[in-house]
Amino acid sequence: GYNNGPRCTPLLTEDRCFTLGAEGKLTAVELATGKQLWQRDTAKDFQVPEAFFGVGSTPLLENGLLITMVGAQTNAGVVAFEAATGRTVWASVGADNWTGQPMHGWPGERTVVWKSWDKQASYASPVAATVHGRRVVLCLMRQGLVALDPADGRVLDSFWFRATVEESVNAINPVVSGNHVFISAAYYNVGSVLLELTEEFKFREVWRDPEARGRTPNLEIHWTTPILHDGHVFAFSGRDEPDASFRCVELLTNRLKWERDESWRRSRTPPNVFGRGSTILADGKLFALGEAGLLGLFRPDTGKVSELGRWQVPELRYPCWAAPVLADKRLYLRSEDRLVCLDAAAR
Repeated sequence: GYNNGPRCTPLLTEDRCFTLGAEGKLTAVELATGKQLWQRDTAKDFQVPEAFFGVGSTPLLENGLLITMVGAQTNAGVVAFEAATGRTVWASVGADNWTGQPMHGWPGERTVVWKSWDKQASYASPVAATVHGRRVVLCLMRQGLVALDPADGRVLDSFWFRATVEESVNAINPVVSGNHVFISAAYYNVGSVLLELTEEFKFREVWRDPEARGRTPNLEIHWTTPILHDGHVFAFSGRDEPDASFRCVELLTNRLKWERDESWRRSRTPPNVFGRGSTILADGKLFALGEAGLLGLFRPDTGKVSELGRWQVPELRYPCWAAPVLADKRLYLRSEDRLVCLDAAAR
C-alpha cells in the first residue's frame, strides 16, 4: 500500500544517473555502463530518525551539487553533496532555524521547541527557483517550508506547516509562481497556504485555507504535486479513497473555479473515477492517472472540466500513486507491481 507511493525519481545528466533509494542510499552510476561511481549511505553517515514509509524525496541537481533531503539531526535536514564525488559540501536545516519559530496554524501562541529525535524529512522534493533575481531552493520539510541559499545552505526563512497529529506527512513539492509559493497537505484539515517571498527573502502569508477549523479547504493534497497553468492550480484533492475530487483553484485568490467528485470505495473492480489522481502537463494537455489505473486526458480549462478521453489501463490496478512520466513520446505508468509504457505520439 503506502510503500507504493512516490519514490525518488532517477536524476539524469548527459553521462550519469543519480538515485536515492528507500533506505537512504544515494548512488551515482555511469549512464553508459551502469558502473557505480560513488555511493553515500545517508542513514549511516548522518543521524537520521526512521521515516514512516522509507525515503521518498528526489535530490535536486543545482550548480554541481546534489541537494538532498536527508532528514538528519540536529542541523542536517538538507545536505548538499558534490555531484562529481559524493563529498559533503554543506548541511543545514534543523534546530538552529526552527527553534522559537511561531507554529502557524496551531492553536495558541506556540513556538517551536526542538526535539532531537523528531523526523525532518518529508516526501516532497527540493525545488529551485529564481526569486527577485536570486537563486533559492525551497524545501517542504516535515516541519514546514524553508528557503535556502543553494551555494552554502544558509536558511533565509522558515514557515511552520504541518498537522498537529504526529501520524502525518507533507508530500507535495512546493509550487512556485514568481515570488509566490503554494504548499498543501491532506492530514487533519491542514489544507493549503499561499506565501509571498518578499524582497528581504522572508515568508509572508497571502492566504490560508481553511482559516478556521471545521471548514473544508478548497485543496488538501495528499501526495501529488499540482499543476500550475495560466494562474490556476489543477489538482486532485483528498486524503483517503472515499474523499477525492478534481478541482481548479485560482492561485492568488484561492477562488474555487470548478470541481468534480472523484470519490470511490476501494474494490476489486476498478471504478470509473480517478480517486486521488496524479497529473502532468504536456503539449497543452493534462495527463491524469487515477489511483486504480484510469488514464485520462484533459484540457487545462479554467472555466469548466474539459475531459477529452479516458481509458482503464488493463494491466493496472490499485494502488497507482506515482505520477505519469512522459519522455520521447512514450508515456510510462506504474502501479505497485507493474510498469506500463504507452505510445503517446499523435496519430
